[in-house]
Amino acid sequence: MDAIPPRTLSASARIGADLKAQIAAGLYPPGAALPSTRALAAELGVSRTTVTAAYDQLVAEGYLETRPGARTRVAAGILPSAAPAPAGPNPAPRLSAFGRRILAEPTPASLPAPAIDFRYGDLSGDDFPVLAWRRALTAALLRRPARLGYGDPRGLPALRAALQAYLWRARGLSCGLDQIVVVNGSQQGIDLCARLLVDPGDRVVMEDPGYGAARKVFAAAGAAIVPVPVDSEGLQTGRLPDIGPARLAYVTPSHQFPLGGVLPAARRQALLAWAEACGATIVEDDYDGEYRFDARPVEALQSLDRAGRVVYAGTVSKTLSPQLRLGYLVVPEGLAAAFAEAKRLADRQAPGLEQAALAALLGNGGYERHLRQARRRNAGRRAALLAALAESFGGRVRVEGAAAGLHLVAWFEGVPAAAEAGIAAAARVAGIGVYPVGPLYHDALARPDRAGLLLGFAGSEPETIRTGIRRLAAAFDDGPPIGM
Repeated sequence: MDAIPPRTLSASARIGADLKAQIAAGLYPPGAALPSTRALAAELGVSRTTVTAAYDQLVAEGYLETRPGARTRVAAGILPSAAPAPAGPNPAPRLSAFGRRILAEPTPASLPAPAIDFRYGDLSGDDFPVLAWRRALTAALLRRPARLGYGDPRGLPALRAALQAYLWRARGLSCGLDQIVVVNGSQQGIDLCARLLVDPGDRVVMEDPGYGAARKVFAAAGAAIVPVPVDSEGLQTGRLPDIGPARLAYVTPSHQFPLGGVLPAARRQALLAWAEACGATIVEDDYDGEYRFDARPVEALQSLDRAGRVVYAGTVSKTLSPQLRLGYLVVPEGLAAAFAEAKRLADRQAPGLEQAALAALLGNGGYERHLRQARRRNAGRRAALLAALAESFGGRVRVEGAAAGLHLVAWFEGVPAAAEAGIAAAARVAGIGVYPVGPLYHDALARPDRAGLLLGFAGSEPETIRTGIRRLAAAFDDGPPIGM
């Protein structure tokens, strides 16, 4: 045999693969008789059983056919493969408009993790409640049901009941069980909102700057993004009447991403009134609303909604771990059936064991005990970051959005916005991961002309944070002139 298949295959599989290659090349045309198993075994120096197994597999796959008392032959209708095309890559299959819009968006660079990383969204592995989670997960595993099957696409009833009680206690939400849909992280929840609520060409209001992954989801759905500037109090709702009607508004009212403003009551009322007047739906992303360091968490926008206009998105990615991929939506009653069916079509349901474990933590108070500990630890990390910035940069840096959440924005006075990429590159050479604010702006002309860095602090310990900021300052001093 000329073309020897990979040696990792068994002998019968290698013989079968080689025979298929010869059939494809036309050496054995349809109806041609193959050597007897005895003859081929002798020629190849293998047992007859090995050849018989190869023939039987090709018969099962439809390449060969047998008749009692007759030689094994190539099946009728098997055509040789076309001759190889001239050198050059094959054209890619045609993408849908959705696929083309996805590829039109810039893809985040895949870089090795730096020694000290201020990437937003990472949590410290030391914070995860390993023992409590293991107990809850083991208990869920031992409650083995008599029958394994698909569950309610909205999520385990026990988890939805636990979330219903928790959201009332912690975020002021009042909702029915059927309004809660457990999703694979808030990102899937945003994606379901785009699929169900936005048609190509629909206008979607978004904060500017804002969460880039949400913007990409709505852009991929074909939405016309309408950026609305934010200030220290979040979305500038006074601009909404001039903007006119839209199909949807995506907002982060409890802690505007990334600048940290908290939407005050008057603006919340104005946003709800605008949505009711033009028939828009509001997607409230409460991505880290549990973290406030100067007061207790503010109530959710959804708690003020009386017209069924708000879809609330929550997650445990910032409280337990982003690796769990557990989040939840609270949807208006009129949308509950559509979201449940969309979740069923997307992936049937979120993982059952993890849902059961989270339900147990919420039910026995373990989740809120963990959250209190996480708040204290992250308050210490935040304090370390603020002190390190003040020590290393002094008046050259202005901090925004540090009152809540797990990140802040550091603006560097006198450093032009165009220097951001160079700062990040110089820091990475020094083993520090920092992230420019610029890509979070939809309208580049609307951003201030000064460099800004998004600095997450929940993934590192205070001493590591202090070391990282000292190295960042050294990268400023040692790098090319950047206007400081």
